[in-house]
Amino acid sequence: MQAELIERLESEGYRARVASSRRVEEIKATMEARLKDGTLKQKVFDEYKHVLTPSPPKDLPDHKSLIVIAVPQPQIRFTFTLNGERIPAVVPPTYLHGWTLERKVKRIVNDALRPGGYSAVTAFLARKLLAVQSGLAEYGKNNITYVAGLGSFHRISAYYSDMPCEDETWREPAMMPSCEACTICAGNCPAGAIDPERFLIRAEKCVTFHNEQPNNIPFPEWLDPSWHNCLVGCLVCQRVCPEDREVIDWTDDGAEFTEEETRFLLDFEPEGKELWTPEGPQTPEGLPASLAAKLEESDLVGLLEVIPRNLKALLEATGK
Repeated sequence: MQAELIERLESEGYRARVASSRRVEEIKATMEARLKDGTLKQKVFDEYKHVLTPSPPKDLPDHKSLIVIAVPQPQIRFTFTLNGERIPAVVPPTYLHGWTLERKVKRIVNDALRPGGYSAVTAFLARKLLAVQSGLAEYGKNNITYVAGLGSFHRISAYYSDMPCEDETWREPAMMPSCEACTICAGNCPAGAIDPERFLIRAEKCVTFHNEQPNNIPFPEWLDPSWHNCLVGCLVCQRVCPEDREVIDWTDDGAEFTEEETRFLLDFEPEGKELWTPEGPQTPEGLPASLAAKLEESDLVGLLEVIPRNLKALLEATGK
């Protein structure tokens, strides 16, 4: 069954591995150890605590395995208009259409497992670490995961299953051999978040960590506005990485926003309403109907908590 599942996923263009669900406790212990020794800062740990301290799935108590999958995903380029000028803004892979992809992949997994009498439910845990230790991916010096044939342009999905783990590869977290003598990403990271002297990046310095915060949290004073290069996240280390040479130009064109829509977004405030629910992002009130439809189709609704501040910063960085 395990081999059949992996073959089915690979037929979709995905990459997959299976590990014993007993490994969850090891993954959890690794993240807690990083917090204890200071390589993972408390602020970062608290931000991602829901996946760094996972709980067993209540809807599948008899779980036996973890299925981890890499789904290819491009960067998406949106276009905003200000003072009559069209301004591109890129969203890196992994940010958009996650709920749609999650439902699709989960359906494929369960369709493959059903003939054997098995099923799968979504696993919330440190997915990058699972991907690396299962042999699906390797860490870059930038702590981003790289998958053979996909580079860093992929989304990691993970599932608990009651399917037995028949064959498992498990290894200690390690960096790609090609990274050992390479300093390109560290030399180009504007914030100095990639430290050649340690395995983990300094996440508290990473531009991505700071521009994923809500609009009401200001950027730290030390973060130079010129460092902003995406609508959310950062692509500097991926753009210069030799391992991404074959995929770095993979870009899909997203929606274009009129001058009126761009100015509306720059001034938009969600009024403290929760945009995220268990069913996914919910469109807030107060948006013009045409803009709301465009944001929903582009899957940008969930980023409304960061778009106004980040778009202003990106415009400032590009001198607009």
